[in-house]
Amino acid sequence: MKNIFTSRRLVVTVIVAIVTIGVITLSSRARSSQKEPALPTRVVSDVSGWVSGVVRSPVKALSSSYAAITDLLNTYNENEKLTTKIDDLAQSKVQLQTLQAENRALKDQLKIDGTLTDYKVVNAVVISRSPSNWQSQLIINKGTNAGLKKGLSVMGSGGLIGRITQVNTTNAKVELLSDDSQVADRFAIRVTNSNSEVIDGIVTSFNQSKNLIVMGQITSDVDVKKGDLVTTSGLGGVTPAGLYVGKVASIGKDNYGLSKKIYIKPATDFNNVPVVSVAIPQQ
Repeated sequence: MKNIFTSRRLVVTVIVAIVTIGVITLSSRARSSQKEPALPTRVVSDVSGWVSGVVRSPVKALSSSYAAITDLLNTYNENEKLTTKIDDLAQSKVQLQTLQAENRALKDQLKIDGTLTDYKVVNAVVISRSPSNWQSQLIINKGTNAGLKKGLSVMGSGGLIGRITQVNTTNAKVELLSDDSQVADRFAIRVTNSNSEVIDGIVTSFNQSKNLIVMGQITSDVDVKKGDLVTTSGLGGVTPAGLYVGKVASIGKDNYGLSKKIYIKPATDFNNVPVVSVAIPQQ
């Protein structure tokens, strides 16, 4: 049986070889001849073309898929790089805006420093401000190491904003003019009208809804009008005289209609105090 299968295998091999040689011979003759190729040649050519097409289609699809995936990955990487650049640009823009705001605040502060000719001026940066005490106090980055002490007057970009109530080695707490608590030390202030007449009083409260300082305990009937200047009076010996506070916004009466109240527009926006100047009297 083994010899029979071996003989059959040999016969099949010989037949395949003969057919292959014949196809090659016919193909060669067909190429060199102008006549139409023989049927076996056409059949073999058609079959070869069909097989080639079948094989080529998935290969081409695979190549296209690979190219598409490669393009997608490249696009993703480029997108990541662009996103990083955009984030860096946004961060740089925020830093630039912050520096510009600080620059403007420092320029305004220099104008205030120029008016304090009788004082040694120490500039400081606001480092802390609690939302719960936003209108009452803030913390600055200078303390006893810079010569600060309790009771010194503190100026903002426009004028007086408060006084120091607590001093540590490297920082200090500032009580603001806008502090409306009952325990706040009141500031003695003075209104000067166009005739150089003065009217004294103290800061009794702060209207947070209208952002106005309220002056009460007025000691004179001198007429004042909107736009008259308001400064510290120096009475009481706590705050020096002549520090700019703001301008008169309106004049009214108390809840009982008996005593006069003067409403003052502060020279400084208490909601935006990035830097301050502490006025230290010259010895």
